[in-house]
Amino acid sequence: MLARSVTRACRLTACVPAPPGPGIWGRGDEPAQARCVVKQQIRRFGLLEYHSHDLLKQFNLPVPKGFVVASAEDARSVVAQINAPSVLKSQILAGGRGKGKMDSDGRGGVRIVNSADDAFHNASNMLNHYLTTTQTPPEGLLVQKLYIYRAVDVTHEFYVALTLDRSRGSPMLLISDQGGVNIESSIDSLNRYWFSPSTGIGDGALSDIQARLHFTDTDMVSVTHILRQAFRLFCAKDATLLELNPLVRTPERAFVCIDAKFEFDDSARFRQPEIFALEPPPSDRADEREAARHGLSYVRLEGNIGNLVNGAGLAMATNDLISHFGGSSANFLDIGGKATTETLIAAFKIVTSDPRVQGILVNIFGGIVRCNMIAESILAAADALGGLRVPVVVRLQGTNSEEALKMIRDSGLNLHTETDFEAAAREIVRQTPSYQ
Repeated sequence: MLARSVTRACRLTACVPAPPGPGIWGRGDEPAQARCVVKQQIRRFGLLEYHSHDLLKQFNLPVPKGFVVASAEDARSVVAQINAPSVLKSQILAGGRGKGKMDSDGRGGVRIVNSADDAFHNASNMLNHYLTTTQTPPEGLLVQKLYIYRAVDVTHEFYVALTLDRSRGSPMLLISDQGGVNIESSIDSLNRYWFSPSTGIGDGALSDIQARLHFTDTDMVSVTHILRQAFRLFCAKDATLLELNPLVRTPERAFVCIDAKFEFDDSARFRQPEIFALEPPPSDRADEREAARHGLSYVRLEGNIGNLVNGAGLAMATNDLISHFGGSSANFLDIGGKATTETLIAAFKIVTSDPRVQGILVNIFGGIVRCNMIAESILAAADALGGLRVPVVVRLQGTNSEEALKMIRDSGLNLHTETDFEAAAREIVRQTPSYQ
């Protein structure tokens, strides 16, 4: 997905822009000012595709009539009922399913079948198998459900997304006539429109969209309905991302939302209980389940140096710097800005319990999370684990950092402390056995 970040990064959670007047902030127009832009660290929550389609239908957006199955026999029955070429789509929270690979037969996670027996054979190779895409962990994600609908004849694919632009402090519409799998390699085709939440997508933007994407007046009746209803849905459900890719035009010049993806900020849970009740079960990986239980952002990577940081930007910079000095990170673990001693101990246990990890870098910039609390948690985790089995480099800067570093140095544990970022990254690579 183009508008979706690969990592769980800081997102804009509240913005009240001051619009320059009625209508839209145009393609290059800057808002006069933006008030109250608030950021917080979140674990983003999305919907499986069939739930997304149900949500689109509630707002009168055009989607295919779909069926959800959990067995190959049910897939056979559904396609027999449809009695026409049908699409089988793996239901996982990741994009790139069509170009992905199942661990069963090496084929993709989206398939067109022409008969009930064909549906049974393909579903057998999809259900309860792992699908790996560019947006999944290396081992892939387990496919437990398929979404099936009659194949739609397509003459053109479009890309549409509503999201939040942090740099401008406003909602943003992205639209392109290069939808589907083409959008990732056609970034230059994207048209961007910024607008006020109070006015929505104005007539000026719609006129520009018609001219740039060469929609007929008849097309624009449907396109206008889809864009405005999508914006109403985006606002009503507290979404941070609504992506229609592809939005297709049929030979009859009807428009259909084939695939839809959502993201919602955790801060909307109290307003949207029915949405968050749809949250899929945690990952089948024990470390990811444990991280999610404590509200930690954890992404498993391929290397052998464990990271424990606060802030997505710092986490990415830490991964990059470790790579720069010849190492490779085993994880992306962000404790966020509201960590407690309990969650910090949990984070440390998650990293140290990974048998691949041969060294650990703790890289904290103390602000809301005080460095002395980090130090206390490291010592408590070391005590709970009966010592540390791998080299650990601790880099602390910010609130109470001097006190924290002294606490670690006086602990008697074999921990190396640093205040300089580059020195810490270089040191953990140097101490990790694989790189000696």
